[in-house]
Amino acid sequence: MLNAAPSSFVLLPAFAKIMCEPGWKWQKREKPLANYDLFYVWSGEGEVVLNGRPHSVGKGSCFLFCPGDHTSATHNPQKPLVLTYIHFDVSEPVQLVPESYRVIEDPFDFEFLLARYVRLFLVRTFAAEEEASLILKQLVIHLLRHDRDEPVERKASNQLTESIHEVANYIRQHPGTAHRVDDLAARAGLSPRYFSIKFKEMIGMSVQTYMIRTRIERAQHLLVHAGMNVTEVADALGYRDIFFFSRQFKQYTGKSPSEIR
Repeated sequence: MLNAAPSSFVLLPAFAKIMCEPGWKWQKREKPLANYDLFYVWSGEGEVVLNGRPHSVGKGSCFLFCPGDHTSATHNPQKPLVLTYIHFDVSEPVQLVPESYRVIEDPFDFEFLLARYVRLFLVRTFAAEEEASLILKQLVIHLLRHDRDEPVERKASNQLTESIHEVANYIRQHPGTAHRVDDLAARAGLSPRYFSIKFKEMIGMSVQTYMIRTRIERAQHLLVHAGMNVTEVADALGYRDIFFFSRQFKQYTGKSPSEIR
């Protein structure tokens, strides 16, 4: 992929930093992957099976799934996986594709890039896709350097993330949690009223709408990419009433969960 221009990276909808639900699993599908998927573990314990070969995974485990791969995964519900996944394609022939699996021992720079990629899409950032394509190329270069056992330049970070964006990212990482606005405001160090006003101003929607939309987006991903059924997804995301889940899902997507699956 080193020869591929950043403009040739096609960013696909599935990307996030997420804490997997206790009942999460990634079932093996009949058809192999059609695109690429960068899969990085921030913490937790689990197992990923790639083309029939199992890998015990934990912090620093990193996969680059490629077209044609068969994948499945499970995790320890007591130590759930926290992971970032970026789904993408490349519109031109590629060379020097990174190895499918490695453990990144010094993840400082790599994690900074992953966090930046996800944050670009939390709000309507100007030229987000262009910057994300550049970051994705940097991530690929980082993996290729790791595969060649070459040193990666380390640079100090003065990243100061705005508290509202941090809370938005926290909600996105824990979509199945019944967040209270008071608790989220306390996390941001703001009063509930001021937090709600600033959240809507910066994120473009109310806290409640954002929580529901994030939960439904996670439900779509679990239905389409993880192979979980409707009941499993509703339970994983904290819905006690599957009929309410189906109504809310259709309200936000225009389709029922079974149609999406």
